[in-house]
Amino acid sequence: MASQWQNFLRNEGEWEGSFATVNLAGEIEQESASLLCLESAEADRLVRFRLRRFGPEGRLGEPITDHRQDYRSLGRQVVFFESGAFSKGSLQLAPQTPFGAEYGFIHANRRHRLVQLYSNAGSSSSLVLIREFRAGSGATELPALAPVHLLGRWQGIRAEVTADWPEPELSDCSVSFDAADLAGVQFLPDGGYSRRPDQLSHRMAFSVEAGWLRAPDKLERLVRHYDASGAWLSACHEQLHFDGA
Repeated sequence: MASQWQNFLRNEGEWEGSFATVNLAGEIEQESASLLCLESAEADRLVRFRLRRFGPEGRLGEPITDHRQDYRSLGRQVVFFESGAFSKGSLQLAPQTPFGAEYGFIHANRRHRLVQLYSNAGSSSSLVLIREFRAGSGATELPALAPVHLLGRWQGIRAEVTADWPEPELSDCSVSFDAADLAGVQFLPDGGYSRRPDQLSHRMAFSVEAGWLRAPDKLERLVRHYDASGAWLSACHEQLHFDGA
């Protein structure tokens, strides 16, 4: 079984994309072009990260931000799965403290990422949708997701990592969606969705979730679970195939 670090390396490459802020009504409020580079060095013991974001002129202009960071290890707040998909977020929900979660899906020459943001008071605020394409690949964006695309039965494999045991536990899984199940889902461009509580409390257990329909019959889900004290419990990645209406 691959290590967390090896799974991280599956994201290596140069990724052209965009960061879009999505409000609670599902509207894109602002969007900026981006260029993200992940480059391994020192026999894969080091990963160099560089993220540039651009103004209205796009990637032909000078970046308005240019962030660089070197990684030699990964913190507990992020979990990478075998496909290269990852889940990252706060380890503890605390009063009057911002809370957030990030999800990353990867397949072939595409990456689909989502950030869920909460206010200091624990109320849901905006989303950041990040659509990325391997440079020079010609990969294209997927259709926007709609409820009809998820209705029915899905089966597959779940990998789960808990806070006290970093090795993933694999199990068969299945999920069914009907109209009632999808009532709290926010549907997004590029085959994505977000599901999260409107309000968080460090006195009540909760989960936050993102999904990506990377093909009409292939669905991936990333879920983070928190206990009634607001402590992070586990993260899981489900790779599902459509099994019937």
